[in-house]
Amino acid sequence: MQFINEQEPDILCLQETKINHEPALNLPQYNVYFNHANQKGYSGTAILSKQKPLSVSYGMNEPLHDQEGRIICAEYDKFILINVYTPNAGRDLSRLKYRQEWDAHFLSFLKQKQKQKPLIICGDLNVAHNEIDIARPKQNEHNAGFTKEEREGFQKYIDSNFIDTFRYLHPNEKDQYSWWSYMFNARAKNIGWRIDYFLTSQKLKDNIKTAQILAHIQGSDHAPVLLTLENI
Repeated sequence: MQFINEQEPDILCLQETKINHEPALNLPQYNVYFNHANQKGYSGTAILSKQKPLSVSYGMNEPLHDQEGRIICAEYDKFILINVYTPNAGRDLSRLKYRQEWDAHFLSFLKQKQKQKPLIICGDLNVAHNEIDIARPKQNEHNAGFTKEEREGFQKYIDSNFIDTFRYLHPNEKDQYSWWSYMFNARAKNIGWRIDYFLTSQKLKDNIKTAQILAHIQGSDHAPVLLTLENI
């Protein structure tokens, strides 16, 4: 509530909500949408929007991927917002094959959606794209979130002309991370990963004003990421 009162976001996207009910929120200024996982206490996403969307949908019409509450799509006049919580490959990489299937299906889903309107994709994509996006690349190249396969999966979004808005505005800025392990005092030492993103369609390139990581905001092992768009 303190974050919402201070930042007053027009739209707030949440990932890993871990709830299976509609909580009673005292936020009359927001229209609220939740997508829950079938499994209790797992995954889940939410969108809070001051402006009521034209339409809201859930998942990507793929039964294999729509059991975990990972996607909410909100359509507005000039764009479609997609809030996503990408599956983790697992500490033992047991879900890496599934993660590759997800990335392929999600990219196909984005391409189809983009035929309707330009896209804004917000979420925990569970991958650090390049070495600049992780504090210790060599030590993590075989770990979930920085495997060759996951990074190639993300690169396909970029090759499909989606813009990583933070890197678009800050191409060479180092030590910028959005997630830190709870272990080894990692956040205080800034031993982190940049795994939370705003991607946009090329058609919104000229609307991008700021893309920031609010690393000073506590309360999670992730920091909020912020995108400001103009004239939209």
